[in-house]
Formats: sequence, structure tokens, C-alpha cells
Amino acid sequence: MTDRKSAYQYLPLQLSFLIFSMLLNCMGIVILKYSGSQITFQKLGILEFFKDIPIALVSLFCVDFISRLGSVKSLGFALWLVVIGCLLLPVLDDFWFFKIWFIIIGVSFAIAKISVFAIIKSNAGTEKQLSKIMSRVEASFMIGIFCVNMGFGWLLNSRFHEFWKFGFWLIALLSLFTLWKLMKSDYQEVSSGKMQRLSGLRKIMTPSNLLFFFILFLLVFTEQCFNSWLPTFYKKNLNVNSFYALQSSAFLALFSFLGRYLTSKFITRFQWLRYILFCLVTLMILMIVSQILVLNIKENLWILLFIFPILGLFIAPLYPLYNSRFLANIEKEKVNLMVSFIVIFSSMGSSVGSLGMSYVFALGADLYFMLFAMLPLLLILALTIIFSRKLILRQ
Repeated sequence: MTDRKSAYQYLPLQLSFLIFSMLLNCMGIVILKYSGSQITFQKLGILEFFKDIPIALVSLFCVDFISRLGSVKSLGFALWLVVIGCLLLPVLDDFWFFKIWFIIIGVSFAIAKISVFAIIKSNAGTEKQLSKIMSRVEASFMIGIFCVNMGFGWLLNSRFHEFWKFGFWLIALLSLFTLWKLMKSDYQEVSSGKMQRLSGLRKIMTPSNLLFFFILFLLVFTEQCFNSWLPTFYKKNLNVNSFYALQSSAFLALFSFLGRYLTSKFITRFQWLRYILFCLVTLMILMIVSQILVLNIKENLWILLFIFPILGLFIAPLYPLYNSRFLANIEKEKVNLMVSFIVIFSSMGSSVGSLGMSYVFALGADLYFMLFAMLPLLLILALTIIFSRKLILRQ
């Protein structure tokens, strides 16, 4: 299969991740929009739980549903939930509905992510191919962040800013197009009956697996600090308007896309552990430099406008690389259950990261934004070496 044909084959999966990235990462827009109102930072931070707790709960209990219905039909069901939710959001114009809306998005994303990962695992061959495909699909996730921040940034800064919620109707339209492409796809699926969830849980709760899940928790924890709170950091500390504040996340996402896309090109040429360590060490060096600038060059913090996006080149490849390395050693019949735990720990990291950062801002310690986001990376660096050795021993 040629690269062009392969890329076209996985287009529905890429579009699905693009759609969910726009929905999940509009949290930064909601925080930016309501942070100047009577909604407190703590309430905005808790809002993340209405998205992530349903993701965690549904991920565990939807495994049987996906196994019986099939990954493709399950992904289609999730996209239909997105269409309904996006059509209702502008109509029910009140802050309380965001809680309901994020629950809908969380449920649909949990189903969609397990389905997409299962399709990739069932249709990929070697570990290198799995890493390549997963990096490309995950790269579309970063493009979604770029699109939602640029699009809504323009809308919030225009004379139509009062109608910003109607931008979600465009996402509903894109979801309908993705549904059409998905129904025309021809993916291989692992046929499986009803899974024995309790026995499966006992088998996966091994030290090596728990170590991997904890690494994912820390990684998403760090990513969420940037995805949800970077625009607010820009607006509060760099004195820029909403449009330029959202551009901070947009260009971080653009460089993140480049990081994942280049990884899909280069990963077949490099050893996995060396590539991971290079990204982690380079990322921490850049974050240390950024923190020094924040604390010592208060009159020229605009230079961070150029440094922060570069971080995306090195933080974005980590998540798909860890997942592909882990799933390559999992039997196809167990993929749904394993991915459900990937989603659970990822959502937990997202919630805790956003909530923790909300308290950082509430306490006025946002100048230490970089230090707070960098601490989990130090632990990830140590755990990565242990995780890599355990995988080698298990093989």
C-alpha cells in the first residue's frame, strides 16, 4: 500500500480526531470568555471535570458495547452525539449548559478514541507502521487545536463576537461529512464476543502497565496546562487581547502538528528510547529558559510569543509514541480494554492538570507557570527509562 493510499484510508480517523480536538480544547476559549465575568477561576477549573469524569467512567464500561457493535459503528455513534450536542449549544445559551455539553463530548470522545485505536491496531502491521499511523492520526488532533483557536479567536475579535457559539454548527457539519466518509471505509475489525471485563482487569493490573498509565497521566497533565490555560496566561501577563491570546494556543498546536507529522516520517529511522529522551530533554531546556525569562525580563515577556510555540515540536510526539510502543505488545483482542484505561488515565491527567493550574492562577502564582508544568516532566524522564526496560524484559 502506498503512503498516499494509506493516508487516504485513514482520513475518517484523522477527521474524527480533528473534530474531537476542537471540542475538547475549546476549554481554553470558554475559560478566556468567562474569566472576566462573575465565574471564578475555581469554577472554570472544575468545568474540566464535566468533560473528563464521563470520559473515565464511560471508557471502562463501553468496552463491551464497542466489542459487540464494532469499532466503525461505535465511532459513527460517537460522531452523531457530537452533531446533536453542537447543534444544541448555541440554542441553549447559558453557562450551565456547558456542563451538560462537556458530558456529551466526554462520552462521545471515550467511545471514539477506543474505536479509533482499535481500528489502527487491527489494520497496522509492524510496530513501526503502528507508530507512523498513530503519529499521523494524532497529528490531526493538533491541527484541530490550531483551527479552533484561530477560528474562534477571529470570531471573538470581530463584530459578530456575540454569536461565537454558532461556530460549533460548522463542527457539526464537519462531523456529518466525516460520518459519510466513515460509512464508505473498509476497515478490518477484530471480531470478539462479550469480553470478560473483571478477569481482564486482573490481567492488566501489572506493575509494567500501571507504570505506563502513570506516565500517560503525567504527560497529559503537562499538556493540559498549556492547552487550557496558555491563552489566559498570555492575556494576564502579556496584556494582549483575546485574539492574540488564542493565537498562542493556535501556534503551539501548529508546531505540535509539525512535531507529530515529522515524527511519523522519522520514527522508522531512529531508536524509540533515544527519540523520546531527545524530546524530553530538549523540552525541559526550553521550559527552563522560558521560566528564567518570565522571572527576570518582565518588560520583554513578548519574547515568549516566539518560544512557547516551539515547545510543541517536542511535547506533541510523546503521547502517540508512548501509546504505539505499548499497544504494539498487546494482543488485538485486548486492545479495547487497554485503550479504555489509556483514556481513563489521560482524562484524569487532564482534569487534575487543569484544576491544579486554576489554583495557580487563583493564588496569583501564574508567573511560575513554566515551573509548574515542567515538574511532571522530570518524573516522566525517570519513569521512561524504567518503562523501557520493563518492556524489553517482557518481550
